Amino acid sequence: MSKTFIEKVAQKLRIIPNLDRPDATGASGRLRHFPEPEEWHDHVELDANEWPKMVEKRYSLVPTTCFNCESACGLLAYVDKGSGQVSKFEGNPHHPGSRGRNCAKGPATINQINDTERILRPMRRVGPRGEGGWEEISWDEALDEISTKIRDSLKTGAKDRVVYHVGRPGHEGYTNRILKSWGVDGHNSHTNICSAGARTGYALWHRHDRPSPDHANAKVILLTSSHLETGHYFNPHAQRILEGMMDGAKLIVIDPRLSNTAAMADHWLPTWPGSESALFLTWANMILEKGLFDREFVEKWVNWEEWLEADYPEEPRSFDRFIELLMEEYSQYTPEFAAKECRIPVEQVIEVGEIVANAGSRLATHVWRAAAIGNLGGWQVSRTLHLLNVLTGSVGTEGGTSPNSWSKYKPDLFDVPPDPDGWNELHFPPEYTLYH
Repeated sequence: MSKTFIEKVAQKLRIIPNLDRPDATGASGRLRHFPEPEEWHDHVELDANEWPKMVEKRYSLVPTTCFNCESACGLLAYVDKGSGQVSKFEGNPHHPGSRGRNCAKGPATINQINDTERILRPMRRVGPRGEGGWEEISWDEALDEISTKIRDSLKTGAKDRVVYHVGRPGHEGYTNRILKSWGVDGHNSHTNICSAGARTGYALWHRHDRPSPDHANAKVILLTSSHLETGHYFNPHAQRILEGMMDGAKLIVIDPRLSNTAAMADHWLPTWPGSESALFLTWANMILEKGLFDREFVEKWVNWEEWLEADYPEEPRSFDRFIELLMEEYSQYTPEFAAKECRIPVEQVIEVGEIVANAGSRLATHVWRAAAIGNLGGWQVSRTLHLLNVLTGSVGTEGGTSPNSWSKYKPDLFDVPPDPDGWNELHFPPEYTLYH
């Protein structure tokens, strides 16, 4: 079969524009997964519904985001240039998180925008609550009615009647600032009942309330839940977990359920729910006993002097003495203790603990829901898990675990507004000069 024939068919099917054109790796003659960005304004492909007729359709490809979960993977909306309607959604290869790979919910977004029962305008209840009666109103009516009720509550002192609930906070604290200015303590969200335990444990370490593990470059990947295929951030995380495993990383999954992730793990520990803290403190004890902790990191970044002052005021202020006392504190957390608490074999505690202890600065850890939210004291699960990163010095390292806000833009807003007398001296661009 000649190259000319292949080229003609390929070009007709819009698979590749030219067999001699190099791809991203420099190789030529390869099929492409996605249209090139320069084609997004006028992409042409054959209409699958017209097959076997070769009917061309022209699209504008508009980058957008999937909001079917918090992962927020990238999508490309294929907008039919003839009808102006979105025909389908596919992955956006230039999105840094998902990199063009989406789970089934991404392309299925087309079903949501075409849903005949999709609510497009505000609805107001008609009749008694529970009867299911609703009427459509304008946005102006909705805003006026809601703002009037809020204002009446604030003016009459009934601040407890104002409650703000959001599914997943994405306002970076701005709405909370408004509530504070009203004197309202009425914020609620999905997070409160979903991941508050895990967030608390991390926040107590370094203010940032979530981990950002570098799975792809890790030596050891430690998951306290089934994050590869079912936990949040599952698509971007799953890609990088697999990349890490392909480079030789050991995958450890702590989950009472034999999930798909656990089935792929090098080591699966089905711990009794709520016992994970005992396991992590045992491994911390092993790290200390074997002298595998990162002395430079711990001495520089852990407030060991304050701890000695508070709990051992008579002891000398030396780092070596701190380590000795810390080992005494954790001496009760033996492999036998963890095995009994977690209801797993003691041999497994020791074997996996050796792997974690020798991970060095390339220990990528993660916990979200699971043990950290569904059990009393669950916040200690994330707190003790991150202790392993602190002891091994794998915080902010390649292959380690970073506070989540280190790798994204997060505005740092003031909690107390500046004095009005100094407004015009704040460092804003000229067009934003403030007057009073």
